Amino acid sequence: MAVMRIGVLALQGAFREHRRALGRLGVDTLEVRLPEHLKGLSGLIIPGGESTTMMKLMETYGFDRAIPDFYRAGGAVWGTCAGAITLASELPGYEEQPRLALLPVAVCRNAYGRQIDSFEADLEVAGGEGTFHGVFIRAPRITSVGEGVEVLSRFDGDPVLVRYGRVLVSIFHPELSGDDRIHLLFVQEVCRPTA
Repeated sequence: MAVMRIGVLALQGAFREHRRALGRLGVDTLEVRLPEHLKGLSGLIIPGGESTTMMKLMETYGFDRAIPDFYRAGGAVWGTCAGAITLASELPGYEEQPRLALLPVAVCRNAYGRQIDSFEADLEVAGGEGTFHGVFIRAPRITSVGEGVEVLSRFDGDPVLVRYGRVLVSIFHPELSGDDRIHLLFVQEVCRPTA
């Protein structure tokens, strides 16, 4: 029988809010703190936080190798805000910053400004009804997308929600909106149940 279990990387950031959103959908979740916790998961969410610190912690615990292995083995990965930065293949101006590079996009860190420049905006999402209220906190900007990347939502013309096969990235924070539709998209369309 197929099982759906989603992990949330619990090294820093808003991992509890992601777990709550998944819980409201009735999805079994796990706080992922060690690479061995990835075993048996259908998907992994990399939450917002501080991308440099997050990657240092990933390297310390071995997630810099374990997450790409998880993805290559069929797992789905969703990065929000700083999580999006860790998944990008290109970081203009921060080329030396380690990253997982699972998504052929260029992401510019803190492109919308500092903490005081955080904002909220209603977004149109491909295939969705009505708008989705996006919460942008020190948000990065996706400045270019590679071949095969599907843009699901834009803000002022820039991509803010993209999908590349089993990788989903949002530069805003769906877990803070109280609207679980992006989580449902990840669960129903991006993840695959494990046997």
